[in-house]
Amino acid sequence: MRLSLLMIAAMMLWGGGWPALKILTESVPWEVATFWRFALMSIAFVPVLWWHKKRISLSPSALSWVGVSAMLNAVFMGLSFWGVKIGTAGAGGVIITTLSPVITVGIAIFFLGYRPTLRHWIGLGIGVIGGAVMLQVWESEVFFHGGNMIFVLCALVWAVLTLAAQKSHVHIDPVHYTFLLGLTATLIMFVIAYPYGIEKVFQQDERFWAAMVYLAVLGQTVASTIYFIASGAMGSGRASSYMFLVPVSALATSFILLGEIPSASLIIGGIISMAAVYLINHRQRA
Repeated sequence: MRLSLLMIAAMMLWGGGWPALKILTESVPWEVATFWRFALMSIAFVPVLWWHKKRISLSPSALSWVGVSAMLNAVFMGLSFWGVKIGTAGAGGVIITTLSPVITVGIAIFFLGYRPTLRHWIGLGIGVIGGAVMLQVWESEVFFHGGNMIFVLCALVWAVLTLAAQKSHVHIDPVHYTFLLGLTATLIMFVIAYPYGIEKVFQQDERFWAAMVYLAVLGQTVASTIYFIASGAMGSGRASSYMFLVPVSALATSFILLGEIPSASLIIGGIISMAAVYLINHRQRA
């Protein structure tokens, strides 16, 4: 029960990160906001490392996976900022979190030689249908509809990042991987953000800083740590099922904080895609 409550809290924190992201786009360039998000995340992870009490051990393979993942994460954050700037935070929270698991399985099938079961094929097909409904493919201007196509690109990048993370766990502890990913991404984004004035954040109001601290500390460090702990205790299969709560949280918090009213196609498509993720992740009992 305790782990379940912690997982629910973590998913709520992840979902609430989308309206926080929208608030940040209103004030500073995405490059600056992304740099500070990764910087604060790295600082907030120091107590987690102390609590984890494991010595960081790095090999060339571990460093290469961290580097690749950091670049993918920076690209993901850039696309996310772009998407919520021209679209809605709720749409980002639904499209990315429901399509990325489906895309991950698709990549594994067609490029990594993964052998799917019939359940996986059905889930993949349902996921494609859900994505089509969310994107409203029956409309001629679908490719220019808000930030939805950008969110699809986000889902693709996150799927690749997920596979990279899985590969990296052979070479590095997951908690150390997350910390070093954030630290490396901070260095990458410093170079990119510096010309845009990284000091601009100190001119922002309390609303901006509340969103920044929430996103970097609660939405990233705290939620990710809870997820890693719970995954180890209850198994990745069961832990991943809690991801279904993220779209719900994203829509609810976007409505409460930003007044965003989700479209019927977004809600229906999101439900269809969540059913697909359930089929893909569900394991029948022996």
